[in-house]
Amino acid sequence: MRKLTEFEKHVIEQKGTERPFSGEYNQHDANGVYCCKKCDAPLYRSDSKFNAHCGWPAFDDEIAGAVKRNIDADGRRVEIVCSQCDGHLGHVFEGEFLTPKNVRHCVNSVSMTFKSADELDCQSNKLAVATLGGGCFWCIEAVFSAIKGVEKVTSGYAGGDAADANYRAVCSGETAHAEVVQIEFDPEQVSFESLLEVFWVSHDPTTLNRQGNDRGPQYRSVIFIHDEEQALIANSMIADLTKVAAWPDPIVTEVVAYDGFFAAENYHNDYFELNGEQPYCQMVVKPKVDKVKALFADKLK
Repeated sequence: MRKLTEFEKHVIEQKGTERPFSGEYNQHDANGVYCCKKCDAPLYRSDSKFNAHCGWPAFDDEIAGAVKRNIDADGRRVEIVCSQCDGHLGHVFEGEFLTPKNVRHCVNSVSMTFKSADELDCQSNKLAVATLGGGCFWCIEAVFSAIKGVEKVTSGYAGGDAADANYRAVCSGETAHAEVVQIEFDPEQVSFESLLEVFWVSHDPTTLNRQGNDRGPQYRSVIFIHDEEQALIANSMIADLTKVAAWPDPIVTEVVAYDGFFAAENYHNDYFELNGEQPYCQMVVKPKVDKVKALFADKLK
């Protein structure tokens, strides 16, 4: 999460409004994507932006799944917030017939950042992705968020169907999903092999469908492979660790092809950072984070 100024907090966290015609994106017309100021999630594409002559940036469409709607407390207007962090964006209006889509997202400039098409191309070419499961995703998110070269860690679900990709269903242990983290990283700063070195010591890869007291197939040890190189590295490391008997019991980590990722509910994001004093965080998450920090001091941000 980005650190906000007092005015940004006023708008994004306290549902304030910037003055009309004062925002930097009111007349902005560059090609790119508008993202959430607080969590950097993509919200709107520039080709959905239009001039509504209202004093605030206006869009007639959002990126699928990026924006949530809530009825205001007075029941009169519909608030729009970022789906990922619940940051306040503005309000949505229908029936004005300003564009063929007949929708206007009226958004505070201060609630957004803009990434140009060139910047997005550079980012997509630069970053690689790893998807790992090693027990509760609160633990592994906290571990990998501390690693140098890791740009973003998102908790979520992988291995199952979209219909079951929610915390309640996954916790039942009756879906094919595992709790995982999706890691976006800069391979020039940290390699996939280095991430796996952290992965092996941040959980027990020899316990089947269990990490400590967390039991069920959703807590299985698993590496979802994005390409042939990742498969070769993962299988080679497992063979080497088995050869030297790194653990007294056999490694049961699954190495399977990546077939999709579903981001978890908003309240799981940065869970350890925001709830570090809770008993589970103190007794389970913190020891794992401390262990990784002690063993990989040279890899920390």
